Amino acid sequence: MQYKDYYQILGVKKDAALADIKKAFRKLARKYHPDVSKEADAEAKMKEVNEAYTVLSDVEKRAAYDQLGRGYRPGQEFNPPPNWDAGFEFSGRGFNAGEAAEFSDFFAELFGKMRGGQSGEHARGNFSARGEDHHAKVMLDLEDSFKGASRQIGLRVPRMDRQGRMVLENRLLNIKIPQGVYEGRIVRLAGQGSPGLGDGKAGDLLLEVCFNPHPRFKIDGRNLHLTLPVAPWEAALGAMVTVNLIDSQLKVRIPEGTQSGKQLRLVGKGIPGQPPGDLLLTVQVVLPPANTEKARQFYQTMARELAFDPRATRS
Repeated sequence: MQYKDYYQILGVKKDAALADIKKAFRKLARKYHPDVSKEADAEAKMKEVNEAYTVLSDVEKRAAYDQLGRGYRPGQEFNPPPNWDAGFEFSGRGFNAGEAAEFSDFFAELFGKMRGGQSGEHARGNFSARGEDHHAKVMLDLEDSFKGASRQIGLRVPRMDRQGRMVLENRLLNIKIPQGVYEGRIVRLAGQGSPGLGDGKAGDLLLEVCFNPHPRFKIDGRNLHLTLPVAPWEAALGAMVTVNLIDSQLKVRIPEGTQSGKQLRLVGKGIPGQPPGDLLLTVQVVLPPANTEKARQFYQTMARELAFDPRATRS
């Protein structure tokens, strides 16, 4: 997928005010609109201009696009990193996958998975309305899920100043993380969205939980994956080994004759919850180095006595 420079497409500077963006869009629309344009590729150009305007005229999408696109050039190979939009607070002007598909693959990849907030619902007489829900993706540590925690998080909130230029404001929130929270879960903060109209209640802030990469565990929903190194004699003869978990230790039996790559499932030892996840251990047989004379003699004895050919079954 290639990176698209929306500023270049509209012919505006990266610090352009909203009025300049609208002016550039109207000029290009008159040039490329299929009903009036005589350009050979007018329809494709108009679609590209519409896409650029859709992003740059929306303060939230523009802020996320600017953050993500730093250092990229038009046409450069582009793969957005996981959770690229974490830390941005968005309102309800998101796109679902179907709407995003009307634009390019680049647009759909960036904005097709954005969660839209809920519009306010009008009360009697249309004099009051509930405020719009906001949403944000927050990065937590796996340890927070096992113990629960209170954290202060910072969100970047895009705003338009009086000159029509985009600015980012920082918003600090103190949140309580419940034990057993898992990736993808939504934590609702009541009243932290847009204010209501009239007597309408404020909307909520919906926080989507994601986990920071962990040095030992891979996370899959409520399940955890861990590589378990074992010595050759532990794998061959069977053994009880200790596995360090997030908040405890666990004794695990290695069956006799275990081969490297075998997976052991420990039910209920993953992320806590109702029900809890599982812990999946992938056995990795680790050979001790033959870096002493005695160690070399052990290996030579094994070579003579065992007469083992690991490739025999593949012949």
